[in-house]
Parts: sequence; C-alpha cells; structure tokens
Amino acid sequence: MCLAIPGKIISIKENIATIDYGSEKREAMIVLGNFNKDDYVIVQGKIVIEKVPFKQVEAWLNLLKENGS
Repeated sequence: MCLAIPGKIISIKENIATIDYGSEKREAMIVLGNFNKDDYVIVQGKIVIEKVPFKQVEAWLNLLKENGS
C-alpha cells in the first residue's frame, strides 16, 4: 500500500509542475484538470491527479506532528 503525501505546486512550465514536499522537490506532469501555482496536490506515477484543500493538508500535517513524524 502506498501513502500519497500532498505537495505544493511551486512552479508550472507548460504541462510540468514542480512539487515541493518540504524535504524534497519533484516534477510531475499535468495531464487533465486545472492546477495552479500554490495548489496542494496528490501525485501518482509522476502525474498530478487531485487537488487537496488546504484544511485537509493542515489536518494531515498536524496528525504527523502529533505522532512524532
């Protein structure tokens, strides 16, 4: 089972987004949908697949902090 970690789009050039995960940055392709800089997203197989609301990201990060991750 894979755990998808939300990341923040920090730049987009054509259909390639650079995603910031805090400790590292990765590139992913935007195939479908309307994604913008500063959106939080889920990436699967190097493809941006879903926007994640900031409140959900914030809750997830708080959960990690509570569990010492």
